[in-house]
Amino acid sequence: MTRRALLWWGIGAILAAMALGASLTAAGPDLPSALDVGWNDLMISIRSPLLIDLADVMNHLGGGWVATLLIPLVIIAALLIARRWKAAVFVAVTLLASVAAIQLLKQLYGRARPEDMLVTSDFGSFPSGHTANAATLAMLAALLFPRLWVVLIAIFWTLAMAFSRTALSVHWLTDTIGGMLVGAGAALVVGGLMLEWVRQPRNRQESL
Repeated sequence: MTRRALLWWGIGAILAAMALGASLTAAGPDLPSALDVGWNDLMISIRSPLLIDLADVMNHLGGGWVATLLIPLVIIAALLIARRWKAAVFVAVTLLASVAAIQLLKQLYGRARPEDMLVTSDFGSFPSGHTANAATLAMLAALLFPRLWVVLIAIFWTLAMAFSRTALSVHWLTDTIGGMLVGAGAALVVGGLMLEWVRQPRNRQESL
């Protein structure tokens, strides 16, 4: 995918997320859509102790200090050890951009979370930060390691995170859709700006 294509797809995804958020909160931040209510009711009906335990594991992996500090540092350190410092810079910038976009939209829309959520969380239901983080990492993996198996694992990870958020009723379904759009969009925009530079080998040992 060309630099221009990455930028346009990324900008389009972020604008789509903003449009979705605006439409969902137009009538008020406390009024979920019929789709969201129906999906939340479905999640409640299929809950089991095993499902809740698995979703709780995803909750810890996708948020807090694990997602915002530990996982990024591990990824960046691994890239530096592999002498891929440009890729490490790309990852760091992308993750920061994603977090900034997520928090900006949370403050902008201020959407209320489901009342029956099983875990505590921060302000703003839209977009889902956990899902956005997962989508950002997934898109980074796909851009840096464009292999079919990497893409498939990345898609599975993102969808599993989105499902876990609704299984815990900590987010509405549309929050997770917005999170996927923002997370992937942020990675695509930064990729459009930096990926060409990242892919330019510094020497024979550094190549993508």
